[in-house]
Amino acid sequence: MTSDQKARGSCLCGAVTFEVDGPLRKISYCHCGQCQKSSGHYFAATAAARSDVTLTEDRGLKWFKSSPWAERGFCGECGCSLFWRMEGDGNISILAGSFDGDVPLTAEAHIFVKGRKGYYDITDGLPQYDTYPGDPKSSEGDAQ
Repeated sequence: MTSDQKARGSCLCGAVTFEVDGPLRKISYCHCGQCQKSSGHYFAATAAARSDVTLTEDRGLKWFKSSPWAERGFCGECGCSLFWRMEGDGNISILAGSFDGDVPLTAEAHIFVKGRKGYYDITDGLPQYDTYPGDPKSSEGDAQ
């Protein structure tokens, strides 16, 4: 996505809407148990600088502290999972499916693949990691 494009997204009911006015990271597919529990499957998420994300409607936004260092944002009205953020990090992860329309993103990797359920295979040829590469906190595995 180029810097002159603005990506917009929302939850299912519209009680949370947002805009991203800046670059988006390539998509990571997260197979950790918490992502599976909060979505019913694995996450496909991009990320942006928190300063590039504007909530245009936040009446439904709720945050759940899912670990000592991270929390998950969701709509308290319709239940949609939308965000993940780590304390002290300047970025926020955004679930790729929450964007309106087709945002031009590509995937880069699968993370926490040791949590993958047996009912699906990963066959796309992307790199696979048991943790989040380069994050010292991810050594605790599924505790996100």
